[in-house]
Amino acid sequence: MSLKEYRPGTAFNGVIGRTFDQSSPTWPQPGRAKDGAPNVLFIVQDDTGFGQMGCYGSPIETPNIDALAKNGLVFNNMHTTALCSPTRSCILTGRNHHSNAMACITEGSVGFPGSNGNIPFENGMLSEMLLEHGYNTYAPGKWHLTPADQVSAAGPYDRWPLGRGFERYYGFLGGDTNQYYPDLVHDNHTVDAPKTPEEGYHLTVDLVDKAMAFIADSKQVAPNKPFFMYFCPGAMHAPHHVPKEWADRYKGAFDDGWDAYREKTFARQKELGIVPKDAVLSRHDPDVQDWDSLPVDEKRLYARMMEVFAGFLTHTDHQYGRLFDFLKTIGEFDNTLIMFVSDNGASAEGGPHGSVNESLFFNNVPETAEMGLKMIDELGGPKTFNHYAWGWTFAGNTPFRRWKRETYRGGVSDPFLVHWPKGLKARGEVRTQYAHAVDMVPTVLEALGIDPPDAIGGVAQAPIQGVSFSHALDNADAPTKHHTQYFEMFGHRSIYHDGWRAVCPWPGTSFVESGLQFGAPIDAAKLTELDATAWELYHIDEDFAENHNVAAEHRDKLIEMVGRWYVEAGKYDVLPIDSRGTLRFADERPQIAKDRTRYTYYAGTQTVPPNSSPRVLNRPHSFEADVEIPAGGAQGVLLSAGGVDGGFTFFVKDDKLQYDYNYLTIKRFHVESTASITEGRHKLRFEFEPTGKPDIAVGKGAPGRAQLYIDGKLVGQTDLPVTIPLSPSLSGGFQCGSDPGSPVTDAYTGPFPFTGTLHNVVVDVSGDLIKDDNAEMKMLLARQ
Repeated sequence: MSLKEYRPGTAFNGVIGRTFDQSSPTWPQPGRAKDGAPNVLFIVQDDTGFGQMGCYGSPIETPNIDALAKNGLVFNNMHTTALCSPTRSCILTGRNHHSNAMACITEGSVGFPGSNGNIPFENGMLSEMLLEHGYNTYAPGKWHLTPADQVSAAGPYDRWPLGRGFERYYGFLGGDTNQYYPDLVHDNHTVDAPKTPEEGYHLTVDLVDKAMAFIADSKQVAPNKPFFMYFCPGAMHAPHHVPKEWADRYKGAFDDGWDAYREKTFARQKELGIVPKDAVLSRHDPDVQDWDSLPVDEKRLYARMMEVFAGFLTHTDHQYGRLFDFLKTIGEFDNTLIMFVSDNGASAEGGPHGSVNESLFFNNVPETAEMGLKMIDELGGPKTFNHYAWGWTFAGNTPFRRWKRETYRGGVSDPFLVHWPKGLKARGEVRTQYAHAVDMVPTVLEALGIDPPDAIGGVAQAPIQGVSFSHALDNADAPTKHHTQYFEMFGHRSIYHDGWRAVCPWPGTSFVESGLQFGAPIDAAKLTELDATAWELYHIDEDFAENHNVAAEHRDKLIEMVGRWYVEAGKYDVLPIDSRGTLRFADERPQIAKDRTRYTYYAGTQTVPPNSSPRVLNRPHSFEADVEIPAGGAQGVLLSAGGVDGGFTFFVKDDKLQYDYNYLTIKRFHVESTASITEGRHKLRFEFEPTGKPDIAVGKGAPGRAQLYIDGKLVGQTDLPVTIPLSPSLSGGFQCGSDPGSPVTDAYTGPFPFTGTLHNVVVDVSGDLIKDDNAEMKMLLARQ
């Protein structure tokens, strides 16, 4: 007698008698996918421009990505939002980024429906949809879709990956992380990296290892069960971290500079059919230095930055190859629908000179070539948080103008590949149909023969806003079905409609031409002025790279396009326009706990992320540790925050109470106690008292006086002439009892856990500080 089943939610269809022999059992039917259902693999790469991979004309070696192109489809008309979290929300939900409340990255959320950072549950994710159709769902890598105030151990966890339909997760919740010392989360808890960089650790390798393990775990039990994997390495976002031997493969490859790179890549793009034969390369960007006029040392620095980036990309491609080979080995590669996409154009966050520490950008600190030259031999290694100069950004987006955060095509037109040997007949062809990240979900659903759900988990679902391009996968001549698409990012606006694009650039066509910088505010009067005078018009069907502004010749068309932008803005919750850039990060946001002035931390607990940590920047604050020192003494970290890119550490070493402050790697300050810490129970205290005001616009936080106390007695002090002004370290939040990850200081080797008994550390931001005038005077005199 065969096993009988019934669909869950329907009535039991067996027989229930008084005894078992009079009864017939039947079971709730397990969720099973259709026979032969394909696996689905999304690979979302960060900050990769249209002209940075081999299959898009780049000289950078990406053989495994290129193989997807050779045996699949290359799209030259795919679009994103110009920023990571917004694009990723589109990729997973099939809805526009403002409809997902994701106008910006989660750390830049503001209190309006289109920008509060809380993706509505009525906008279900593909993971949730496929889970109901018998799929396993995995998400190794970057997430960056949880509101910044909800990524701590206090939760809530409903907008973490496991709360949005993924069964297994391993990666980092923020926008970027150190590739050698990542902020790792496994499912719903933080974990340490399995190895150190000295032992060969690199995050991309680790993520591929986990991806293969997730798949193998299931396939060895249920080989016929398909999976959906959302694989998102930290590459190619800063920091551009890669072992030196990979960067050295490109020694000398970029010595002729970014202009030469553009010319060669553009020519190759035409050979490959990626751009039309009559396309014209966009102009040399006014913000980018002329390579030939640069000093020799700067050329050497910038060329090395690009060698590191190229090595990082080739290293990443190699890891993809390991994943693809694994899928081939287990017989799943041919029936895996792979969609490979970048989340936005190449990034200009390195500025004109590149960066050895990306945290400088987020704190408005200008970087110089001299800073980079001092660290040139460390680029790509664990002592930097590096990013290339924006000349390479401009080159990486060949043939388009501008870059990430702006809605010219350089920011929103991105690489996109589709590969599915068992499901597609076409091989090695280019697709020119207009597409956007919101189209990926409906395309997958149509390819799998699945209707969008009416409800998920009891929540009625909003309509999917994307348009399937499944009809074009095997038909190069199929018409475009996506006719209209708006764009808005930090006040930079544009709209596409049936072969035309209107663009209203902000802060202008370039920083040089406008005299303004990223983050310049737009008020109501300025918006009215921009709508009247600043919109440009491009006929993309005839002008692939947006070279010819035809607004004057087609005034009626321009007016129509601007009006259409406002219609779309009203439909998708785009307003209000907020162009404030990094200043948005300083806005107050709701917290899980009510605002308070005292925070108590305990050793052995998870790191508290920056957005849930006490706001100590530019204000008086103190740390007081309640400790017991055993016979023979103790050492270790009491409280730390940040890492190699900036932060502080409060610790005991050599029987002295010590404090180190890392101002974004530019300056480091140290103070230690004049008295030793004796055996027994003590209150060890640090205080910071501002002595001036911050100048946030130029990257300077409040200066102040740092003081150390043992049991209420002043035992050390120093002046901090400058502090971090705006954004805490990218390397992590508050950690009690150790300094995990990349160390804030070179005074010890991390994690340097405290070896005595640490009862707790109290952080106080009330402004109540100890006053010991006599001791302070003595110390001042001693320093003369």
